[in-house]
Amino acid sequence: MALIADPDEELVRRVGRGDPAAIQAMVARKLPRMLALAQRMLGDASEAEDVAQDAMLRAWKQAPRWTPGQAKFDTWLHRVGLNLCYDRLRRRRETPTATPPERPDPGPAPDRGLLAGDVGMRVDAALARLPDRQREAIVLCHYQELTNIEAAALMEVSVDALESLLSRGRRALRQALADIRPGAEGAGV
Repeated sequence: MALIADPDEELVRRVGRGDPAAIQAMVARKLPRMLALAQRMLGDASEAEDVAQDAMLRAWKQAPRWTPGQAKFDTWLHRVGLNLCYDRLRRRRETPTATPPERPDPGPAPDRGLLAGDVGMRVDAALARLPDRQREAIVLCHYQELTNIEAAALMEVSVDALESLLSRGRRALRQALADIRPGAEGAGV
């Protein structure tokens, strides 16, 4: 098995030794991506912050025991973040409530001058309605900017399976957003 070059190897080693500057650098480098991943997967800013902080705490605790060369630290951290998101999504489905949770009004925003925000909310809502694995593939490749190979490894599927998930997810997003597509050409969905 070939060793994998990891750009974070030295940083993780320094974090493992308790170097405060390295810990600060890791948080600065990784927290925004973890927050974005969790926000896209969960659709809730508060929960996303909790997940991102928990992922960073686990990274800090794992750093002294990290064995370089088997996987990139960033790949491991993304897997931790995804697992934390899935734990929360599972709890949402399993928690019966007396009244349904409040949902944002799917209608147009009251202020049509904020069209870009409205489009963003529509994209987020359409993304949230995708099946979990399709949403995960879209988030990893389009929002987290992982390569197909990295995303497939993270999801523990073949590259062909990832590309199939991406294709189905993109198709579903195109259908859900068909009415806004002409004004959003080049948006990358």
